[in-house]
Order: sequence, then structure tokens, then C-alpha cells
Amino acid sequence: LCHIAQVIKGDNDVLLKGVGDKSAIEEVKHILDTARRAATRREVFHTDFLTPPVLKESMIVLQKLADVKAVAQGGYPQAERCRLSIGHSEVLTNDPNVVAAINISGNFSFQPCSHGDFLGAILGKGIAREKLGDIILQGEKGAHVLIVPELVDFLMSTLDKVANVSVSCTQIPLLALEYEPPRTQSFKTVEASLRVDALASAGFKISRSKLVNLISNGDVRVNWTTVTKNGTTLKTGDIVSVSGKGRLKIGEINSTKKGKFSVELIRYL
Repeated sequence: LCHIAQVIKGDNDVLLKGVGDKSAIEEVKHILDTARRAATRREVFHTDFLTPPVLKESMIVLQKLADVKAVAQGGYPQAERCRLSIGHSEVLTNDPNVVAAINISGNFSFQPCSHGDFLGAILGKGIAREKLGDIILQGEKGAHVLIVPELVDFLMSTLDKVANVSVSCTQIPLLALEYEPPRTQSFKTVEASLRVDALASAGFKISRSKLVNLISNGDVRVNWTTVTKNGTTLKTGDIVSVSGKGRLKIGEINSTKKGKFSVELIRYL
């Protein structure tokens, strides 16, 4: 048994070396341990809601394991925070009970509430952040909240206010979620290189020197992994996020006659 444990630990060490976002290592390690239990017991295990960086790194690591598969579920197609269901492929299915949805309604006409207001009200009831998925604002009507099913009854019975607005909570099916595709604005830029400092500065309309400082401070991510080098090369489909600035997607890339690059940049509004 000790020998088996050492082999598994050695395998884990090798797998974790490939994790690009070092801040995610501990969570990925825990998920890897969960995958080992799923393989040994031939059961399906579900994680809590994961942030995009941890989800991305975990999926990359789990794809290297031959005996288990993983399915990410966040309740709707554009979900950022998702739960992973991990198990053998023959027992792994999309379980509709892994994610539940609650509608929080109230009169927000005179006091609009932000994402942070709803999040703070829920966390104030003692619910841990990892038990919550996305919060989808519904304007004056309130918000939809994704949550682990076992906390649905508790939240519905305890949450009566968001900020100073009285609210009521009801469980709704996932198919009743109301969400809009993200609004975007596309434009093109011509750059000498596909470096992250060049494209991100053009996309967010800030100076290259300021973008370099943001990278140094750890405020720039590519595909939810923190960037440490200004010269990181981007490709079509990459998502660049900058703290306080938003997100940017790299669209079509074409070479110009003068040896430069014409790049489509898609800014999320």
C-alpha cells in the first residue's frame, strides 16, 4: 500500500508540473486526488464550483488520466464558474442535479443592486463562495443564482434582503434561466508582432508601458492563466483579461504585405 501511495504521489508531481497557473496548484492537486478516488471506487465525484483558471488547469491535467473522465457543468452555456463531475466514462453522465438555480426577486427599481450586493447578501448567510456558481443579474427584477442543490432550501428560507431591498427566493429549472450572450465590439489593429503587450495595449487602448506594468503586477491573464512575460505570443481564440479593464478575445489573424499582422480584436463590453 505504501508503494502504491508513493507511485500515485510521483504521478501527481509529474502531472502538476504542467500547471501553468501556480496559484491554482493546490486546488488542482485536490481535484487530482478526487479523480484517484473516483477511479479506485468506480464512483462519480463532484467538485464545488471552480474559478475559470482552476477549471482550465484541472481539465488539462485530468485529460492525461486514462481511467477517468471529467464533465464541466455551470448551469448554462456561458457559465464561468463550473462544477466538475469526475468518474469512469461508463458511469459518468450529465447529472441535471449537480447545479440548481434560484430566482431572487424584489423591487430593485429605486435601488439597483450590483453583482457584489447579491454575492455579499448570500455570503452573509454563511454560505461559502465555492458553493455558488454564477450570479446572473436581471435588472430591476433581481437576479438568478446558481448554487449546489443541497443549499437551495437553506438559501430560500434565510435570504430576505439584498442591500436594503426585501426579496423572495424561488427555485427555478435551469431551462428557465434568462441570460444574454455577451455584448462585444470588434475592431482591427495592425501590429509588428503577436505579443501580449502589443495586442492587449491596442485592445484595451492603454499605453504599452502601462500594460507592461500590469503584467509585472500579475494583473494580466491569458486564458485565465496569469502572464509573467511581456513577449507571450497570442493566437486566434485566446482570451486576454486585465484586472479593472475587462476581457478581450483574439479573432482572425492575417499577415500583411509588409510583414506585419492584421489582427481582429473582440472586446467584451
